[in-house]
Amino acid sequence: MRYMKNDVKHIRIEEYTYALPDERIAKYPLAKRDESKLLIYKDGEVSERIFKQIGDYLPADSLLVFNNTRVIQARLKFRKYTGARVEIFCLEPIEPNDYAQVFQQTDCCTWLCLIGKLKRWKEGILYRTVEIDETPVTLSAERIESYGDVHKVTFRWDNPAFTFAELLDAIGTLPIPPYLHRETEKSDLQTYQTVYAKKKGSVAAPTAGLHFTSEVLAGLDAKKIGREELTLHVGAGTFKPVKSETLEGHEMHTEFISVPRKVIERIKNNPEKVIAVGTTSVRTLESLYYIGVKLATRPEASSEDLVVDQWMAYEEENNKITVEEALQHILDYLKKKQLKTLITATQIMIVPGYEFKIVRGIITNFHQPQSTLLLLISAFVKGDWKQIYDYALKNNFRFLSYGDSSLLL
Repeated sequence: MRYMKNDVKHIRIEEYTYALPDERIAKYPLAKRDESKLLIYKDGEVSERIFKQIGDYLPADSLLVFNNTRVIQARLKFRKYTGARVEIFCLEPIEPNDYAQVFQQTDCCTWLCLIGKLKRWKEGILYRTVEIDETPVTLSAERIESYGDVHKVTFRWDNPAFTFAELLDAIGTLPIPPYLHRETEKSDLQTYQTVYAKKKGSVAAPTAGLHFTSEVLAGLDAKKIGREELTLHVGAGTFKPVKSETLEGHEMHTEFISVPRKVIERIKNNPEKVIAVGTTSVRTLESLYYIGVKLATRPEASSEDLVVDQWMAYEEENNKITVEEALQHILDYLKKKQLKTLITATQIMIVPGYEFKIVRGIITNFHQPQSTLLLLISAFVKGDWKQIYDYALKNNFRFLSYGDSSLLL
């Protein structure tokens, strides 16, 4: 069934649910990442393998695109002078608003944050002292402004020898998903990062990538399977359930994306073989088309003007140029601006009725009921998600972030 724009907005989320027993949610990863189970969906048929065999089932000349974001220790715990605990969860930087710059700050920075136990912090400044390399550093947090359930918080510290990145590493806690129903453990610092994680900024891991090992990557290279990397910093909105009855009432979170020019060139030259590792890579790759559409009519646009909103893909006038044309508009823009990397953001929502422009295959985990990620999967497999998820449930696949994976072709 195909949806037009208005139909898309009226999709009912209750149609995308399934029973997920708590015992099927993987609370911890397997000891060996690449020993996880792999479901393969191709031409409407489902089969099962082990993840380390994935190279045997990828089409020849495939180009795998990975999200190289790195999860930061974004949860900061403070204690008021009264003894009350307050937790601040850093979502995205405001001042400076560049991720690379904010982590290199040596005196202060401002973030958009969630705040736990907000009622305990009505006013005043919070302080916490920690030792880094046997040197005491005091970090303060001041709430500047509130926007609904998110807050603008300025952090300051009294020793310029340390960057904000070093403070996060010393004081912060890695934010594992809430549905694991446990506290972060030391092992998560390694297991909740991909082996190729580089660019700090996410508050959640691109979990499809957690299955890859250096051995699997070497095997892909040996088979001449192409590999490229881009960046989408995953926001806390990835855990945000759809609470409205229809999609019209759900607002997608906006996320930072960064795509090197050489990656765009390679995709343009190999458009029929792109396989996205994870839904974050899917959203970034598909956003490229609509960024190109914007540049077709506004070649002088700023990076802020290039942000893809959640409904843009469903407006018919935005689907009239080819993928090659769209990507060329981006390449022309980067050349004119003398930029090596496209940096902007996306709010794209991919749901049944969406026409995929770039992605021809997806490697992904099994997602929560009634989530936008499940809707994305349904869009890609033309509504056949129930067959996939029924198979996974009946055959003891492990679900969610630390669970097993699938290759959808």
